[in-house]
Amino acid sequence: MEIAPGVHRIGHAHVNCYLVEGDDGRLLLVDTGLPRAWRAIGTAIRAIGRRPHDLAAVVLTHAHFDHTGSAARAVSRGLPVWVSDADAYLAAHPYRYAHENPRAAYPLRHPAAVPILLAMAAAGALWVRGVDDIRRLPAGEVLDVPGRPHVLPTPGHTAGHVALHLPDRDTLLTGDALVTLDPYTGGRGPQIIAGAATADSAQALRSLDVLEASGATVVLPGHGEPWLGGIGSAVAAARAVGAH
Repeated sequence: MEIAPGVHRIGHAHVNCYLVEGDDGRLLLVDTGLPRAWRAIGTAIRAIGRRPHDLAAVVLTHAHFDHTGSAARAVSRGLPVWVSDADAYLAAHPYRYAHENPRAAYPLRHPAAVPILLAMAAAGALWVRGVDDIRRLPAGEVLDVPGRPHVLPTPGHTAGHVALHLPDRDTLLTGDALVTLDPYTGGRGPQIIAGAATADSAQALRSLDVLEASGATVVLPGHGEPWLGGIGSAVAAARAVGAH
């Protein structure tokens, strides 16, 4: 689904990946979803009239298992996979992530999350291979890949989380720095992700300032539906929800 000019959303098992078209016909994949998303990614590439060999690079907003699930497949096909330096260890060990709160209690307290988590498990959430053949993202710079995204450091959810700003398309890919669906609670609407999967909620809330400063109209999160009402209103809603 094309959300902004040359920006296409691939939603699979409640996790979003994005294809960004470059001016030269090449493609950037932002995040790789869970292992069984790989086929959906190939289908989406063909659906927009491109071929898998048009895919030139992969950028990970962060290295949690549900965003790196197909990264090893990409590396095996010779694609460069970019991730922040602070998330490099996590990319190699995608289950060894810091989180503030015990995870086991969340399905009991939030039954709406159960079908979401089951769908993620069915898509391979328990069988993600790490990847250590990566390139380190230059934080705060423009990355020379299709779409030329501005790399915005937004730590909190993970130590090395980044968002990607496409100023010429008025679009911001927020990863899990701001989502419209929390898989751990089933909550919908703009928010940061629960402490079950967030390393530092206070820092994640501070990183909302970085997102807001982009001024983007189209907000594309790692989980949930696109937010088309502007990053300012999304951040205000997320601050109102707060840490949970």
